[in-house]
Amino acid sequence: MFSFAKNKKNPGWMAISLQDDGVYAAHITRPDNARPIVELAAFQGLDGSSHDQGLEKLAREVGASRYRCATLLQSGDYQMLSVDAPSVPAEELKGAIRWRIKDMLDFPVDEATVDVLNIPADKNGGNRSQAMYAVAARNAIVQKRQELMARAKVPLAVIDIPEMAQRNLSALLAQEGRGLAFLSFGGEGGLLTVTYAGELYLSRRIDVPFSQLQQAYGDALTSCHERITLELQRSLDHFERQYGFITVARLVLSPMGEAGEALRNYLSSNLYVAAETLDLAGILDLSRVPDLASMQSQQKYLLTLGAALRQEVAA
Repeated sequence: MFSFAKNKKNPGWMAISLQDDGVYAAHITRPDNARPIVELAAFQGLDGSSHDQGLEKLAREVGASRYRCATLLQSGDYQMLSVDAPSVPAEELKGAIRWRIKDMLDFPVDEATVDVLNIPADKNGGNRSQAMYAVAARNAIVQKRQELMARAKVPLAVIDIPEMAQRNLSALLAQEGRGLAFLSFGGEGGLLTVTYAGELYLSRRIDVPFSQLQQAYGDALTSCHERITLELQRSLDHFERQYGFITVARLVLSPMGEAGEALRNYLSSNLYVAAETLDLAGILDLSRVPDLASMQSQQKYLLTLGAALRQEVAA
């Protein structure tokens, strides 16, 4: 996403996320021909203090200055818009996208930091126009996060978004020639992504926070499951109409413990796509961080780990 530095540090990436309950950090390396290794996972609660204080303390404890670091924005910090790709040279792309989204933002485009994500078209799709995602965040939000990291002496190289962190996890689960739907839940609600061949094709937010899945029971829980199922059906139907050349073979749910198992059972009975629950031990080497064996820890660290799976890409 929004890249700032190219300095070389220790192998792999350290990702840092600011959540309601505190600051999370994870460092992952990616050896050849082996599962990615979670080298470190750390948490600093706030205990009434600010994210500034929690971040500074955590950064010292994990030696963040030794790593290439990425951080995640929260869903309310940016807008993600699907647009038709303009027919312009590569060096003019971002300028053309800014013009195209200026009336779609809820703030002036002159105050926006903008990046783009390609959505690969069907190779056999003829002259159908190609779509892409434009990601826009207020300059003030980007600057505030940069300054926060600088005060904590964190060498920030990238500001990323949850959709891309989830895409990174999906890439480890993908089946060749098949699409993958991934549904996670956190404090901000549900995030559905559909990926294919390592690329993000669809992103949808579901207004059901994880706490609601945990705390609801009886008719309230059934209603919650129905809302999620309806949103999934609509999103997958839309995806099928838009990208008929991709078959979605699996729906993977993020680790959620008992709440996730109840949802998986409901979805399995009401969707045409098989639903399964992810155990990160199946795609990551967790041997150096045994606390991540629990579903509760996996749920809390999920997107931070996804962000730490980032790989170098061309600008």
